[in-house]
Amino acid sequence: MDATALPVKLKFLYKELEREMHANILPFWMSQVADHENGGFLGRITNDGIAVIDAAKGSVLNARILWTFSAAYNLTGRPEYLENAQRAYAFFTKHFIDSQYGGVVWSVMANGEILNGRKQIYAQAFGIYAFAEYYLATGEQDAILLASDLYGFIEKNAFDTKCNGYIEARSRKWESLEDLRLSEKDANEPKSMNTHLHILEAYTKLFEIWKDDDLGNKLQNLITIHTDKILSAENGHFNLFFDMDWNPKSEHYSFGHDIEGAWLLTEAARALGLKGVTEKTERLAVKMAGITFQEGIAEDGSLYNEGLKGQVIDIDRHWWPQAEAIIGFINAWEISKNTEFLAAACKAWDFINEHMRHPSGEWWWLVNSRYEPDESQDLAGEWKCPYHNTRCCIEVMKRINNYYANNYPELLKSLSEKN
Repeated sequence: MDATALPVKLKFLYKELEREMHANILPFWMSQVADHENGGFLGRITNDGIAVIDAAKGSVLNARILWTFSAAYNLTGRPEYLENAQRAYAFFTKHFIDSQYGGVVWSVMANGEILNGRKQIYAQAFGIYAFAEYYLATGEQDAILLASDLYGFIEKNAFDTKCNGYIEARSRKWESLEDLRLSEKDANEPKSMNTHLHILEAYTKLFEIWKDDDLGNKLQNLITIHTDKILSAENGHFNLFFDMDWNPKSEHYSFGHDIEGAWLLTEAARALGLKGVTEKTERLAVKMAGITFQEGIAEDGSLYNEGLKGQVIDIDRHWWPQAEAIIGFINAWEISKNTEFLAAACKAWDFINEHMRHPSGEWWWLVNSRYEPDESQDLAGEWKCPYHNTRCCIEVMKRINNYYANNYPELLKSLSEKN
């Protein structure tokens, strides 16, 4: 990609993802998922667009909705996004915050009554992530207090003082559990890559608004956990599950989590402002992006789902890894200036644009190697949310805007012009 083509390509990608967020993804969540009877958002929308009015509502989905509309407002200033963030915040704070024992409960009934009060640490992390972003959107002081309270609950009840890291889950009363799984497909092990990755993500966002020394130390420790415990020195992938002593308990790996973790680690290091840590994570991000590109990318530019011992073992194209691939490759291009990463991000978008979008504007859960969508999966539900794909749009727009400001300031205005 030559120098003259670069600003054209970047502007095209910017405009495509800007349109995707404003015209497709967020209109679906505002018009079809808002719960006008019970407040907040519905717990489930089937693949054919049917609203399941009495479906349970999960804390992870609702925290992700809160983060999504808060972040979209912070980027664009559009009042409809703030309105939906406020809708999400009102329901979440009223029903998902456990007034008796503290923390975020796992799920509630459609009307907000507690259904499952267990304290999955993953859910606490997403509460922090959402409240911190909402504070940036509104200046609401209670949001900082709620986020810092959740941070305190995690550190008090889930941090392993002996072997380091965080235990997966506690009961509603913060007591030990035998079944620690985040979902039925997960291994019942006390520690996981997934939970640690999203604590890292949450603490990074919280540190942006709360420069607490202890929080900064915990964030730096999380970076070290990822580089020294979770990342396999043998193959350059994240291991997925661990026992208390950090012995890996699985061999397969997730391409989506690898490329997502690569850029989240750099964001954490940059938030801390530590030069040596930042340089280390940036080198790692480029390396992991390279491995993902070599091992996990199909000829059509899409990202496969899982691998094992150097082989792809799940060739389906799930929706969220495609979004994370774009951010991860853009991040690697920014660091390395290798335009092959930028080309990979653009090709990933071409695949999404052609094959992943549902007629509603949301994305299919997955398509197979023949590009046939799995029509049995929901459009909205406990694990189907607007967080990954909206964040992809937001991150790409922010990064391209910054790149223009630093390299093509005379063209910066053209990014905000209507086509």
